[in-house]
Amino acid sequence: MERVYYNINEGAARRAHEMKSFSDYKSGSATAGYREHVDRCYTLADKVAAARPKDSDKVYKLAERYSKRMAIYYNKDAEISLRCPSVMIAGPANFPTRKKQKQVAAWDKNLEFYNETQKILDKLKSMYYGKDIIKSGDDDAIERLKTKLNTLKQNQEHMKAANKAIRLKDVEKGNETLKSLGLSNEQIKELRTPDYAGRQGYPSWALSNNNANIHRVEKRLEELEAAKAAGNVDMENEYFKVVENTEIMRLQLIFDGKPDADVRAILKSNGFRWSPSNEAWQRQLTNNARYALERVTKEIGAL
Repeated sequence: MERVYYNINEGAARRAHEMKSFSDYKSGSATAGYREHVDRCYTLADKVAAARPKDSDKVYKLAERYSKRMAIYYNKDAEISLRCPSVMIAGPANFPTRKKQKQVAAWDKNLEFYNETQKILDKLKSMYYGKDIIKSGDDDAIERLKTKLNTLKQNQEHMKAANKAIRLKDVEKGNETLKSLGLSNEQIKELRTPDYAGRQGYPSWALSNNNANIHRVEKRLEELEAAKAAGNVDMENEYFKVVENTEIMRLQLIFDGKPDADVRAILKSNGFRWSPSNEAWQRQLTNNARYALERVTKEIGAL
């Protein structure tokens, strides 16, 4: 995918540098810094797109948005810098303190914009490592759950193998094993640093939590595969039609006309929400949703 870059005002960047430094401005340095950020984002986007081709359009839209926002940040930073010179440049005599305070406040606001922009990178990383939210109604939900499950199992084996290597009496041999597991010298040093109780390696809680996530994903995958295999299920009672829509994984209640206020209150209290696009009251298709359906039917019948 072609990388999209936006214009950086080099003239403003140069003048801004001169307002706060005695050193010479390196021509094109602002643009270079901006592009370095953007290239890191696009490199990550390329990895995500390769791992998840179906999400390519979404991934590259995020990368372009990051590029645009970073250009705004760089240009805004230069514009703010031009509002007031550094005290080193202007000197302390009659220095516009109030003006400098407003400038610092503007920088703080622009920094908040920068930090918000970095969340785009976090989203891409989550997609790459399979940590983003997987909705049951997604077309590739089963495929992504399998990928996530495989990653969790690999992590479990990695932590167990690393802890076994750390327990070896031959430290050099243990370190070679850790390197073969893909750990850097810094990561090995960190794992070998004892905690408050003198323990080394991955803590037991990390393995326990990861193992719990494995069982959770396995259960969800089993339920989702069973629901998909069963296909759509339709039924009716005297109040509404019930559809177990496995294509979008929603339990849908369809009424003849708009339910009255009391019925709507019952539906909402049991987690059902109106979907204009599907013309149904619905919630995610799970066993809990089926239990909620039983309560709704009884509560409506008691009106």
